[in-house]
Amino acid sequence: MSKIKHYETMFILKPTLTEEETVAQIENIRAIIEKNGGEIAAFENVGIKELAYEIEKCKRGYYYVIYFRGNPSGIAEIERNYRINENLIRFIFIKYDSKKEVASWTKMSEEAAKKASK
Repeated sequence: MSKIKHYETMFILKPTLTEEETVAQIENIRAIIEKNGGEIAAFENVGIKELAYEIEKCKRGYYYVIYFRGNPSGIAEIERNYRINENLIRFIFIKYDSKKEVASWTKMSEEAAKKASK
């Protein structure tokens, strides 16, 4: 069995989604992460932002960040699900390996959790 790693995923949803559709997309993404062995530590809604360049005729997007722990083997399946989701216009995964990186991940996830609880 693989060792549990610390990850951060940032994704951008299309700005044309309604509030209900956005909530459904986020719940779907959380379910995919958990189904593939991920344990979500924090979730952050960064808000709607201008994109650096137009993507799929969108000039803005809803930015979200999820901090989670999981098996490296589950990341490929999560990424596959991201790729087939037509409402996701961009995404990235960041893996935190060293003790210094994990400490940074812990601090960022705690700050995101505090923001979410307000």
